[in-house]
This record gives sequence, structure tokens and C-alpha cells, in this order.
Amino acid sequence: MEIILISIVAFFVAILTFFSGFGLGTILTPIFMLFFPVELAIALTGIVHFFNNVFKILLVGRNADKQVLFRFGVPSVIFAFIGAWVLLHIPDTNPLFAYQLYGKTFEVFPVKFIISILLIIFASMDLIPYFQKLQFAKDKLPIGGALSGFFGGLSGNQGALRSAFLIKAGLSKEAFVGTAVVVSTFVDFTRLSVYASRFTKSGLADNSTLIISATLSAIAGAYFGNKLLKKVTLKFLQLSVAIMLIFISIALGSGLI
Repeated sequence: MEIILISIVAFFVAILTFFSGFGLGTILTPIFMLFFPVELAIALTGIVHFFNNVFKILLVGRNADKQVLFRFGVPSVIFAFIGAWVLLHIPDTNPLFAYQLYGKTFEVFPVKFIISILLIIFASMDLIPYFQKLQFAKDKLPIGGALSGFFGGLSGNQGALRSAFLIKAGLSKEAFVGTAVVVSTFVDFTRLSVYASRFTKSGLADNSTLIISATLSAIAGAYFGNKLLKKVTLKFLQLSVAIMLIFISIALGSGLI
């Protein structure tokens, strides 16, 4: 049952998130958590996310902007390593606050709350007419790369911040998607390498069928997403990123994910 449900979700979410450049891991993780312990759910999601990105590189990686890739991607990878190292070496953080809803307790942690505030700010810049034509100068890209990489290594939520910066970098829709995919893959590889010591104890080998099924479903979704990319406009891309930013920021800030 879990294989069918997770594979279906992976397929449709991969299509949806192909345009925004983020969200697959964020949405898949809670689905995995319905059936597996938290640590195993994170490990399973990381594997599916990584191989889906590798396939997306084959599809659109050639469209990546090399200058943006260097200015944004290198700081992302360096700070992803730092963030992942910090995650493994700091003691458990106390929640910023907690609340109860429908008999369940939700805890909001400082890192995710900070990310949610940043995402709301960036989403507003895409929705408010005054900010819609705003673009980040090339010299600001390393800052965006460092921020998205660090928070990605620390919490796994690197895609939203990455897309928030790249969507304002003056790229075409093809270059935006291609650049985001390449950066995401290298950041994933970096943080998964640091997390590897935990993954070996998670029981990944016992769920190889599920990993293969979910990965192939996500790859199929990415394939169809790439076909649809030719039919969407840059305006649609910006709007979809803004909506996804708001969705993710609310979920993070309220402790839902």
C-alpha cells in the first residue's frame, strides 16, 4: 500500500515542482513519515530526491547559466557542507514555541521559523507589482548561494531560498530550471555525503523496492514536467514559485513540516 501511495505522490509532485525548482523533498518527507520513522523517512526522501535531480540534469542541465552557476553554486556547496556539519554536531534545539491543534502538538523550531520569514519576504517580492521587476545583481548571487546552501545542509530546506534568488537573476525560464537543477544536485550530494553515517543505520537496504519505485515515479514526473516547460511562460514560472514559497513558508512557520 505504501509503495503505491508514495509512488503516485512522487509522480505528481515531481511534475508540480519541476517548474518551481523545489518542493519534492519537502512534500515527500511527510508522506514517508506516515509509514516510517523520521530518520528513515529523511533518508528515503534524500535518495529519491537525488536521483530525480540526476535525471533532470540529463534533461535540462545543458541550459544552466555557467556564470550564475559559478557565482551561486560554489557558495551553495561550501555552505551546505558547513550547515550539514553543524546539524550533526549541535545538541538538539529546543522549539521556539508549540501549540495544539485537533489533538496534535506542533513544534516550531528556530531555524525553520527563520526560513519561513525569509520565504514570505521573497514571495511578496514576486506578488507585489512594485517588486516584480526587481532583479538581483550578479554580485549578490554568492550571498543567496551561501544562505540557501547553509540552510539546506542544516534543515534540508534549501530549494525554496535557492529559487527565490535565481528567479530574480534575470534568467530565461530554461536557464532558471537548468541552473536550479545543477545546483540542487551538487548540494544534495554534499549534504547526503555528510549525513551518510546516519543513513547506514537507517535500514535503507530493507526498502530498496520502495526506493526504486518512488524514484522511477519521480523521474517519470520530471519527464512530463520537462514537456510542459515548453508551454509555460516566465510569468507563470514566477507566479508558481511565489505560490510555492508561500505554501512552504506557512508550513515551516507553523511546524507542519
